Amino acid sequence: MGSHATLTVPTPERMGRLGRELAGLLRPGDLVLLSGELGAGKTTLTRGLGEGLGVRGAVTSPTFVIARVHPSLVGGPALVHVDAYRLGGGLDEMEDLDLDVSLPESVVVVEWGEGKVEQLSEDRLEVRIERALGGAARGGPDGTPAAEDEAGDDADPRRVVLTGLGRRWDTVELAVLAED
Repeated sequence: MGSHATLTVPTPERMGRLGRELAGLLRPGDLVLLSGELGAGKTTLTRGLGEGLGVRGAVTSPTFVIARVHPSLVGGPALVHVDAYRLGGGLDEMEDLDLDVSLPESVVVVEWGEGKVEQLSEDRLEVRIERALGGAARGGPDGTPAAEDEAGDDADPRRVVLTGLGRRWDTVELAVLAED
């Protein structure tokens, strides 16, 4: 039935490292669906993935171009980073983007892809990033502001839920990502 892991990611640095570690489990043709509210850490995770895959170019949110291709510098798969937020029609529109890369030979990471790109592949890794504190929680147990409040919301720990769907993920131990 695929595999599953839930981990707490305390810092953006650890989120980037999770991306680098996850890259080690990915192979050409993999589809990764990233979900989470704005500022949850989706791009930070994808940046780590890009580093782990050894691709060219700075990984930034592709909001205005919809998709950005990062070719491999190490003979591995390209990283195709898609922001599906503005993709109304889902898959057809994805194909219309005319990406100069073969999706079966790439790792495709889609932000905001729920309900839009699932039909790209029966096998996919869904990564949901949530604020561990439920978003509104602030400060220490006695109500005093926690030190990281000055750093803004991004200092809150995140809960990352990874779910591998399809035969591709049956034998992948996602739990290794939870080990520090």
